[in-house]
Amino acid sequence: MKYHQLGSSSLEVSRVCLGSMTWGVQNNQQEANAQLDYALGQGINFVDTAEMYAIPPREETYGKTEQIIGHWLKDNRHQRKDMVLATKIAGPGLSYIRGGGPITGASVISAVEDSLQRLQTDYIDLYQLHWPNRQSPHFGNHWPGIVDVEQVDAPAQVEQMLDILNGLSECVKAGKIRYCGLSDDTPWGISQYLRLSELHDLPKMVSIQNEFSLLHTKDWPYLIEQCVQENIAYLPWSPLATGALSGKYQQGARPEGSRWTLMARNGLFRDTDIADKAVAAYVELAKQHNISPVALALGWCDQVSGVTSTIIGATSMAQLKQDIDAFAQPLSNELLADITQVLKQYPVAF
Repeated sequence: MKYHQLGSSSLEVSRVCLGSMTWGVQNNQQEANAQLDYALGQGINFVDTAEMYAIPPREETYGKTEQIIGHWLKDNRHQRKDMVLATKIAGPGLSYIRGGGPITGASVISAVEDSLQRLQTDYIDLYQLHWPNRQSPHFGNHWPGIVDVEQVDAPAQVEQMLDILNGLSECVKAGKIRYCGLSDDTPWGISQYLRLSELHDLPKMVSIQNEFSLLHTKDWPYLIEQCVQENIAYLPWSPLATGALSGKYQQGARPEGSRWTLMARNGLFRDTDIADKAVAAYVELAKQHNISPVALALGWCDQVSGVTSTIIGATSMAQLKQDIDAFAQPLSNELLADITQVLKQYPVAF
């Protein structure tokens, strides 16, 4: 397993990050335990979760994934020091989480305390803002005209960011979190947090996790360039486009228990005609090069300059092993060239 520094932090993280959002709906405690045991045994030291998990989010499963990890940690105290544990505070919009209100400094402080109790740990290595208070061009909102950036009250947003940073600072000073990061944010959001941190001597954001895959490359190269130059770790989530790039949803297939059979919070906006054509092309390309579609998609993501660690997720041990194995061997230059040609045909699949 290869390791990279997590942005400007002192943490070294594995190139593979174990995501956990299925634990509590598609996976039970025993299955999550098995995934954690296997992943750590393979050298993965980076585990990502969130207060709103499991997915799809529902009030009755809010905090369930953190609780599952907490039960594992209680039985494996000796391994806590070797883990980089990341979690996230939910942004606005879910009525059962703080009344659906925005992230504030005060809500950060209370949410950190709640996560610590569920996780049964004294500290969180990386605490992330799950999505910004303002509407951002994520979750299918990246098409022109969906987000009216001229309607954003920038001074109000910056004031909220400063309040959030002050809340994070209190948690850092108390030893409850070590580092802070973003998720589903934009270059403007990154820039404002960096500016405020420097201006007010507050914690610096060391990472950002955004959706990134062969079907969704909108962060490359512009946001990723900023991450590299500002020493911020870039952490792709959904590198298989919620499983689409494995090929399992081809021709309308819906395997029993798969994610696309469950209610999706933002709908199945990744299920488009163009995405179907792109997936078919990548599956055929994988066949020609005698590798699996999963190895192709994850291997491509891993080799993108600026990527620090790729977040994977699995609902079975077979999937988990296949995902981890995909990072063992770099893709050939010939295959990368072929992938580029397909990517040029389908630059925006959804």
